[in-house]
Amino acid sequence: MAIKSDRWIIQQAQQHKMIEPFAQTQVKHDTKDKPSISHGTSSYGYDVRCGNHFKVFTNIHSAMVDPKNFDSDSFVDIHSDVCIIPPNSFALAHTVEYFRIPRNVLVICLGKSTYARCGIIVNVTPLEPEWEGHVTLEFSNTTPLPAKIYANEGVAQMLFFESDEACITSYKDRAGKYQGQTGVTLPKLAKDKKTIKG
Repeated sequence: MAIKSDRWIIQQAQQHKMIEPFAQTQVKHDTKDKPSISHGTSSYGYDVRCGNHFKVFTNIHSAMVDPKNFDSDSFVDIHSDVCIIPPNSFALAHTVEYFRIPRNVLVICLGKSTYARCGIIVNVTPLEPEWEGHVTLEFSNTTPLPAKIYANEGVAQMLFFESDEACITSYKDRAGKYQGQTGVTLPKLAKDKKTIKG
């Protein structure tokens, strides 16, 4: 299994729509030519952007956090270009980019150093072979201070690993519960097909 280069990422994006929308180079300025946290293709990865729909964790309803029976009242919805995460709390968001992962590829996500050096951790589970959708992102604010997340700017890097053989069963084959997700998707069991759209 080998990590894939910018050349391969560009080819997959252009020929197979692996990433949409796609930036072939690193973009370091927004549409008004102001500096922004970079996104786009890097030497051996792709830096994704965060959308502008956030779900910020709150304890206002004193709900129990239960992965098997998740209460959506545990979050407050925010649609904004900036999200403020309270101290020692977290928020969910989604990538601007929609992914279509090839059958023999596994994708690992790591947070960008700009956020990591501020005590903001980005967590994403691996993108499995033949999974597709917007990636749900978790931002954990590990600091005792409020933390700011910027929508439509870079937040994490995707690393693509190609196996020397195709898997027997892909995520698509087993009809994975998060297949084709759009917007911010909360935890769900296989029988629960509800998706929260951004």
